[in-house]
Amino acid sequence: MKRFYKEVETIAEGDGWAVLLDGRSIKTPAKQMLLLPTISLAKTVVQEWQDQGDEIVPLSMPLTRYANATIDRTRIMRDDVIAQICAFGPSDVLCYRVDEPDDLVGRQWTEWQPLLDWLSASREINLSVTTGILQIDQPPSALERVNDAVSAFDDFQLTGLHAVTTGCGSIALGLSLADGYIDCEKTLQLATLEERYQMELWGEDPETMRRHEELRQEILNANQFMTLAMPGA
Repeated sequence: MKRFYKEVETIAEGDGWAVLLDGRSIKTPAKQMLLLPTISLAKTVVQEWQDQGDEIVPLSMPLTRYANATIDRTRIMRDDVIAQICAFGPSDVLCYRVDEPDDLVGRQWTEWQPLLDWLSASREINLSVTTGILQIDQPPSALERVNDAVSAFDDFQLTGLHAVTTGCGSIALGLSLADGYIDCEKTLQLATLEERYQMELWGEDPETMRRHEELRQEILNANQFMTLAMPGA
């Protein structure tokens, strides 16, 4: 799509901030007003639109896309989004370990276990660990705590948490990043631990490296969205 506007600005609108293109508010794909919860997020979305050249490239505007998804999807399908995130409680990648080789066993324990220990101490979510790929039954109390934790996120935060959790295959990583316990790079490292181990043995694989870079950008963008949408930002 060719760029059709010259000026981009944000104005206070009700309880939020609207973004205007030549004085007209941006609409989501579902024709809802793009109303953002904080001035910080609104200014960053403004910058995304200002940075467009002669052609509008939606993929270069991740925060706008997350905001659209929040308004058109998360807000309307909130219970479904929560359920999708909580589904990673029983299948969290950090809970499924190898039993060989010994160096990978040790690396998973050293890098993954502290995160689960933190999750237990900070949110009282006690996920069980196993070896192999067969899904285990997590304690019902742990899954209830996961649901309570996820349900406490507002719509905008929930969109970012959904992106990180599904991208990494781990609710533990999603909550740890959202709480600021780990940063984006650590999140990526933990999510790709086994693949990085294999590449250390057999050499870098271009396709795997490409997927890792895509995941890095998803984590960075989702974390920025959650941070800027936080009340008071």
